[in-house]
Amino acid sequence: MEKRFYTLLVYSENVAGILNQITAVFTRRQMNIESLNVSASSIKGIHKYTITVWCAPEEIIKITKQIEKKIDVVKADYYMDDEIFIHEVGLYKISTPILLNNPEVSRTIRKHDARMMEVNPTYSTVLLAGLTEDVTDLYRCLDSFGCLLQYTRSGRIAVTRSFEEPISEYLNEQNQRNESVVE
Repeated sequence: MEKRFYTLLVYSENVAGILNQITAVFTRRQMNIESLNVSASSIKGIHKYTITVWCAPEEIIKITKQIEKKIDVVKADYYMDDEIFIHEVGLYKISTPILLNNPEVSRTIRKHDARMMEVNPTYSTVLLAGLTEDVTDLYRCLDSFGCLLQYTRSGRIAVTRSFEEPISEYLNEQNQRNESVVE
């Protein structure tokens, strides 16, 4: 089966050890996580894990179900790129002498709409926020000039195209069920 690129959004309570439980699902299946970002979500007390992985469609379904079975996981869903808004950040440390001696370096930075963060006599730092392809393209360009000293990029961050967090609907349904049990 052909592998596809998926973004998995996992919502959990903020408890120690849940990241280890989530990544263990991938480890047991010998799958490599391409990127991982963890942060607070828009819902108080709930954290959001954005995980990217290459896998077959039937594998992502199984992984999502296994992750949702974890006690502290509230909800997990997977998405293709056209179903979500995505972003990454790239941070590049480049040689200032090469930057000053080769005008093509600064043209390339401007062409990519990147931002100069700091310039000193030894090095300069450049920041680019955008799609993965944009961030890696700037990396390849700067590397080809021989000016790249250091490079890092964030994991993917994503929001769905729906109006609110997917977990909001789930939590509302749970609250309604709990209220009907009390009555």
